[in-house]
Amino acid sequence: MAMLQRMVLNGFKSIKTMDLELRPLNILIGANGAGKSNLVSFFKMLNEMMAGRLQQYIGTAGRAQSLLHFGPKVTPQLEARLEFAVDNGLDTYAMRLFHAAGDTLVFAEETLSFLQTGYANPKSLPLGAGHQETRIGQEADRGEPTAKVFRHLLNHCRVYHFHDTSPTARVRQFCYVGDNRWLMPDAGNLAAVLFRLRNERDGAAYHPVVSTIRLIAPFFDDFELVPEGPNKKDIILNWRHKGTDQVFGPHQLSDGTLRAICLVTLLMMPQDELPELIIVDEPELGLHPYALTVLAALFKKTSHHTQVLISTQSASFLDSFEAEDVVVVNREGMESKFLRPDEEKLESWLEEYSLGEVWEKNVIGGGPH
Repeated sequence: MAMLQRMVLNGFKSIKTMDLELRPLNILIGANGAGKSNLVSFFKMLNEMMAGRLQQYIGTAGRAQSLLHFGPKVTPQLEARLEFAVDNGLDTYAMRLFHAAGDTLVFAEETLSFLQTGYANPKSLPLGAGHQETRIGQEADRGEPTAKVFRHLLNHCRVYHFHDTSPTARVRQFCYVGDNRWLMPDAGNLAAVLFRLRNERDGAAYHPVVSTIRLIAPFFDDFELVPEGPNKKDIILNWRHKGTDQVFGPHQLSDGTLRAICLVTLLMMPQDELPELIIVDEPELGLHPYALTVLAALFKKTSHHTQVLISTQSASFLDSFEAEDVVVVNREGMESKFLRPDEEKLESWLEEYSLGEVWEKNVIGGGPH
């Protein structure tokens, strides 16, 4: 699998400078306002950029004033460099966005490069300057092989955010039954995805999802997924309670149970349908400690097949991971700092305390000062 092994980010929100080594499993910990969610939001911007909506994202995010580190007077540009280890070498995407009229950002530089294993010099593909949207898709459509690779890599760094479980959340509504290839970032097509999994390969991917949900919600029996409406094109997340044939709707699932269902489905998708990088912000929201243990095991298992980046503030959730998985985020003055803890220093502490307890004691940082 391809893996994002190094990420350089300068001038984005609270992140003045960051040079971070990434591993298969990465757990961001830190106090409120430390900058964990800002790193996650950079990947959200990347998702929007790859969809051709960078300018729309800048506008809805508060314009460039809100994205540049303490505004354009302090930071006139932001820079990013993403290095992906692939089977035959190293793929690198670099961009520099400059503040422009209208309080927006335009590309001052955008470059793709590939360094093949055993070679000294990379193949570089400059994409120019002055454009408002990425030119990766444009070059890929023209058949440029390097651009095709990067379109796949960057399109598959996916942020998932299942926090909205309100009555009007899309996951609680009807969705189009044919929109079932990938799970949406907000799980708005969850019913359609589960319906497809149930009908494919004799439910080989579906039945383990149901069994795992029962571990977290013992009252849950199964989903009742039946296309409805004109031409049977609509489907909703109906389900059955154990011990009864009565069908319940998605509005009769608690917020925590619904979030757990979304996460379980995401993490148990068939391996060939997983993104290259899964990013989840605060998966612990509204979940029981036992549910967190189940989900932590799923995150760890998934990280053997695809890369995982999680932001959390839960000590009990952190207990399920190893010190080598952790990235500590501290707010130092006006900027966020991302550091790996000193594992040797932690050895004596971990003989008596769990990793979550060590974090709560602020031994490794990441706590309020």
